[in-house]
Amino acid sequence: MARRLSAGRTVVLTYHNIVPDGVPVIGEQSLHLPRAQFAAQLDALLRTHDIVPLAAVAERRPIRSRPRAALTFDDAYRGAVTIGLREVTARGLPATVFVAPAFVGGRSLWWDALTDANSGVMGDAQRDEALDRLAGDDAAVRAWAPRAGLRERTVPDYARVSEVTELSVCATLPGITLGSHSWSHPNLTRVDPSRLREEVTRPLCWLRERFGSAVIPWLAYPYGISSPVVQAAVAAAGYRAALGIKGGWLAGDITPAYALPRFNIPASMTLDGFVLRTSGVIRW
Repeated sequence: MARRLSAGRTVVLTYHNIVPDGVPVIGEQSLHLPRAQFAAQLDALLRTHDIVPLAAVAERRPIRSRPRAALTFDDAYRGAVTIGLREVTARGLPATVFVAPAFVGGRSLWWDALTDANSGVMGDAQRDEALDRLAGDDAAVRAWAPRAGLRERTVPDYARVSEVTELSVCATLPGITLGSHSWSHPNLTRVDPSRLREEVTRPLCWLRERFGSAVIPWLAYPYGISSPVVQAAVAAAGYRAALGIKGGWLAGDITPAYALPRFNIPASMTLDGFVLRTSGVIRW
């Protein structure tokens, strides 16, 4: 019944990393989803949804008998680009990978390097400090970390950002597109106007120079955070649309196009929970 009520609507799903089965997760636990769990979610989604390219959610379509879904990956983790997209393309599905070019080349991300080794999470107060006062800036957060009692850890290859060569292969895969995740993944609401302009204009140029027609003019806000000022800067930079992280279904009218919702898929979500949420039976 819930799916019938969701006919004609679209849910955009946010993944981060897909990791090999059976490996210990080092980094932010919620972001690193085992391959088998991801594959099971794709198969469940295929049984109930029409999976469409991200760019198609901005197009008006007639009401269909099944809800639609679009797949996205934030941060261009190596595991997502290699393991995750292998599962996606094996099923003939489209997906979009959002890239922050400053980290391309095997770099780690601060939230993985600084999570607690035992719990796999960072304390709320520390995370708030990193995102607000330090603007989520990787260099600033790592410089502050020792004073906050945070110890930096070595991150495995699958939890690092992809190489250019890996993204080049990704860009040739059928149905796979690349979008912008800003230049260096700061909290865009906490940077000055000059840096804001650079953060949203520079990555689109970088991506287009390297990956051509595989690039779509869409942006995923770092940390899912935006504001009217940020949204105006994104529009001025020539983007077609931009996505947050908070949940919501898209219907026929997707305006405002620079504050579109997505549903984040944490690694802790069970398959039953995934089915219920993507069907609209329970809220995220």
